[in-house]
Amino acid sequence: MSRFASIRWVVVAATTGLASALFAPPVFTQSFPAKPVRVVVPFPPGGSVDVIARLIAPRVGELMGQPLVIDNRSGASGNIGAELVARSAPDGYTLLAHTIPLVANQYLYSKVPYDVLRDFTPICLLSESPAVLVVHPSVPVKSVRELVALAKRRPGALNYASAGTGTNHHIAGELLNFLAGIEIAAVQYKGGGPAAIATLSGEVGITYPNVVAALPFIQSNRWRAVGITSAKRSSAAPDIPTIAEQGVPGYELTTWHGILAPANTPPAIATQLNGFLVKAMRSPELAERFAREGVDVLASTQEQFTRHIQTEQEKWGRLIRERNMKAD
Repeated sequence: MSRFASIRWVVVAATTGLASALFAPPVFTQSFPAKPVRVVVPFPPGGSVDVIARLIAPRVGELMGQPLVIDNRSGASGNIGAELVARSAPDGYTLLAHTIPLVANQYLYSKVPYDVLRDFTPICLLSESPAVLVVHPSVPVKSVRELVALAKRRPGALNYASAGTGTNHHIAGELLNFLAGIEIAAVQYKGGGPAAIATLSGEVGITYPNVVAALPFIQSNRWRAVGITSAKRSSAAPDIPTIAEQGVPGYELTTWHGILAPANTPPAIATQLNGFLVKAMRSPELAERFAREGVDVLASTQEQFTRHIQTEQEKWGRLIRERNMKAD
């Protein structure tokens, strides 16, 4: 090869390499994650979102090769933690674990510091679990039909304990009011724990706890189970009929648990995060634990989670408007 031909070959090779470097899509997945990943739980420790996040964290951490760190940032029905994540860098290192209030809050509050589908990248819909309508033994009902009849005979006499405005308890109670044509007033407490205590003491007669959390109190006769909130009976309590099958057709509410990232998270990172979460949720040890807890594993794709959010927005937006529910 001549000297000039050699020089020309070197120049072509160099410029070709430069062009490839300039125009090739960036590679994000080779070193991700290079440090711990934080999951913001916008509720106090002990709630269903917190419990699910902590259950999956060790397995997800093993798969990623980096710890999955849970960070509780509660307040304003989940708005404080959600805003924190919405404003975080879209690099995959700050995620949000959330549930129904994520979509309900935009209808409950006059101003919400985020838009769900504009400010977040849905990563994975992990799971869902039902609640159970329970009553204090002093409430003279054993079925949903009897409760509805009592509410109609004694309007304004019954109350239910809610974990706060816009929480799953609140949505569950107002959905029954709406579909059954009754008025059972919400008494708002600061969390599911205080709402449960109020109902166990008889201060309030009705509440909607998670079915597994409620079972010890049902079995000890401190609560009476009236109906499951999901469309089908719970594997954790198959003897408790659904609300829908007791004369309230269309009643369906489950507490879902999802993981989101800030908007504009690179697709390669979002895909990788989804893969970690799906694999963890489907691992035998977690699947067995969730089955015992009455939790249905969903382990969705990103697209399925996006569609779920859109469906939830339509469903709960309509209910909140019909019931004139307000948080401020």
